[in-house]
Parts: sequence; structure tokens; C-alpha cells
Amino acid sequence: MKQFPKNFLWGAATSAYQVEGAALMDGKKESMQDINNQGGQFADASVTSDHYHRMKEDVALMKELGMNCYRFSIAWARVLPDGVGEVNQKGLQFYHDLIDELLANGIEPIPTLYHYDMPMALVEKYDGWVDRQSIFDFAEFAELIFKEFGHKVKKWISINEQSIIVQYWTKKNYVPEKYLNDARMRYQINHHMHLADKLATKLCHELVEGGTIGPALGYDPIYPLTSKPEDARAAMNAQDLRNQYFLDMYLKGFYTESAFRYLKEHDMQPLFHEEDEKICQSAMSDFIAINYYSSMCAKAPKKDATRQYQGVNISGVKGQFSGEEIQPDFYEMVKNPNLDTTDWDWTIDPTGLEYTLRDIATRYNVPLMITENGMGAYDTLEEDGRIHDHYRIDYLQKHVIAMKNAIDNGVELLAYCPWSYIDLLSTSNGYKKRYGFVYVNRTDEDEKDLNRYKKDSFYWYQQVIATNGAKLAVDNYLVTEH
Repeated sequence: MKQFPKNFLWGAATSAYQVEGAALMDGKKESMQDINNQGGQFADASVTSDHYHRMKEDVALMKELGMNCYRFSIAWARVLPDGVGEVNQKGLQFYHDLIDELLANGIEPIPTLYHYDMPMALVEKYDGWVDRQSIFDFAEFAELIFKEFGHKVKKWISINEQSIIVQYWTKKNYVPEKYLNDARMRYQINHHMHLADKLATKLCHELVEGGTIGPALGYDPIYPLTSKPEDARAAMNAQDLRNQYFLDMYLKGFYTESAFRYLKEHDMQPLFHEEDEKICQSAMSDFIAINYYSSMCAKAPKKDATRQYQGVNISGVKGQFSGEEIQPDFYEMVKNPNLDTTDWDWTIDPTGLEYTLRDIATRYNVPLMITENGMGAYDTLEEDGRIHDHYRIDYLQKHVIAMKNAIDNGVELLAYCPWSYIDLLSTSNGYKKRYGFVYVNRTDEDEKDLNRYKKDSFYWYQQVIATNGAKLAVDNYLVTEH
């Protein structure tokens, strides 16, 4: 292949609650995800991959890998344990140390302000994102972070995967039980996040000289199941509610009309405060970051269909997916019969990444970056310390080709940060579902020594970065010498 653009950024991604550990150390208090991950499913979710204590070791591995950027998140509850008010200086110092270590090793930091982990203190105070006060408390947090780190960091991610929070609102969020039967609340929470994103975007533009900011959107392109006109219309409806609904707000300052009308007809639309339209128009994203894993299909729902939200596969056994989303009179999501899946029933569709990038670029003419893309799989640590993850290399190789195809068709793509730099805590599947280039020696049942081991995909990605995307072949040495 030809090389990628000269200034293209090659990196990888993590999030605080999934990799740092130290959940209640050095002044940090609980977040939503600390509570969601309790219950005995994992050996100790508060430890995760212990990046908090092994940060310098991890950054050294990032440098060896060749990464020139790193997408991570700043834990709100680590720097503001109560969500607002008194600042935890030890928490701020950790991120100063991390950012300084990255910069010293030639790695550009790309922090995410919010990755599912609101301080639990705000849930206890006013039910979290349910309440409008969350908008302004998040803005206070963002202002603190921009003032503290804005002279070192110029690329920012605002909020991670609002679309996924809507779909999995009790797994990627904490919802008090009294709201669980309120169909409107998913979209009200999302609306508050959009307003928070707008205020943070405006603050970034005001406080960070030369700073740019955008959200990380969990994005699945949606194809019609068949060439029937009614299936094509259902796919359009699904695209409007699952994708455009978010993009239009980020980049135009209003919700997609067809999607908003559907929500209103079904008493699910968010309620607006008198100042909301002004806030929505106050700032637009500088770029869109895409978290891409798979594509989806839609068909026309049956006339008597009842509402159902997206399910999951917890077991890691193909075919045990708990059910697709149905929005009555609008669309029904279905499995694509033409594509293979991972063990967790995630469709594998590299071409869908090119489709996604070209479609968004055509609609909005905005720079893009990829902040997540990867394959969750069972990995085996061999007796000699090697991990032969050829399936991951194959997956990533095809997606890198898709990115290059998109660039060759005019897409302005800034960075590639696959998920994930290192094995970390999968929100639904713990450590049996691994994504990293670096293996962490632990299981759900046993924390072991948490030592790091480089997978075959580490060496493959190393050569991809070293050649700026020109060399994607799998050399024999990847599986023999290391």
C-alpha cells in the first residue's frame, strides 16, 4: 500500500475505569461504573489492569510499539471526587504525570473528558444525568481540566458514545430504579449530555489556545436487509434515529427532524428548557471521532411489533445474542446474513468502515478520527510468553485498508486509535474478552501478577506504524521469533 498522509497519527485507546484500577485510592471516590462493575462478576474490578501504578511501564511499551498518540480518559471522580467543589490534587497529579510522560516519549495525548463514569456522589445528590444540574456540573469539570492541561493538550474528546448510552443505558450509565420504566428518560439523559457537550466545546474554544474538540460516537452503518422499498425505508429510519440524531446535534445544533418526530409521537422526546436551543447553537464540534466495530441491517417491523432495545451476548458463544432493537412502526434491527461475527456476535465488516467514513464526510465535510476499532476475542498466553492472535491481525489489517480507501476517496482522516492498547476490563464481559496489543496476566477469577506480554498483533502494528501504513503483510517473524 501507499503510505498514509505525512502527519497521520497512529495510536491506541483505553478508558480510565477499564484500565487504571486504584478505584478508591489517593482521594478518588466511586463513579457510576465502579458501582455497575460490583457484584462478584470479576475478581476485583477496582484493580482492572493497574495502569495507575504501572503508567511508566505502559508508556514505555507504547513508545516501543511506535504510537505517536494515545487516547485515554480522565476520571471525573479522581479529580473531583464529589463531582464539584474540592479538587483532589493527587488525582490531577496523576494526569499531569501521564501527559508529561507521553509528551516526553513523543506521544500526543488525546484525553476524553467523559467515558461513562460520572461521580457517584452526583447520582446520590440528584440522580446524575437525569437532572439538568448535571449539564453545569460537567461544564465545571471541563473548565477545570482545560485550565489545568490546555497548555499541554490540544486535541480533546468530549463525551464517549452517547448513542451507546441510549441503547445500554443501565450498563453504560447508572439509572435509579424509579426511572427504569420511563421511556422518555433515555433521550432526556442524552439531551443533557448534548447540552454538556456544547458547553464543554465552547469552553475548549475559549480556554485552549489552538484547541480542537469533538465527541466519540459509537457508530454502526445500517444497510437495508433486502432491496424491498420498505426495508430501505426502515434502514433510513434507523440511520436517522441511531446515527444522524447525534451527528446533526454535534455539527448543526439541532436534532434530526424525522427521528425527533418519531420520539414525540411515542412520548419519548426530550423536554427542552427555554435556553436549550441557544445552548445547542452555541458551539459545534471541530471533528467527529468514530468508534467503529461493526455494521447492522434493518427491515420493516411487523405491524404488531412491540418496542425492544438492543441486547448483548454475555457468554462469548456465537448465537447467544439476546435480541435486536425494535422501534414499532419505524424499524427492526436484524443480523446481516452475509457477514461473519466474533464470538460475541459482533458483525465483522471492514468495508463498513470505509462506508461510514465516506458517508459522514460527504454529509458534513468535517475531519474525522477513529478512536476505537478492534476485535474482542479469547487470547491464550503460551508457556513461552507468546500470544498468537492472528485473528486480530487479520481484522485490523482489513480495517486499515478500508481507512486508506476512504482517504483515497477524499476523507480527511486524522488518526487511528484502535481499541485497545492493552487488555482491560470489558464492561459486559470482563477479562475473558480481550482487545489489547498487550496481554495482561490476569483472569476474572484471579488477578495473578498483572504482568504485561506483547502479542503477535503488537509486532504487526509496530511495523504498520513504522511504515506509516505501507506494510500490512504478516511477516513470519511475528509468530516465530517473539
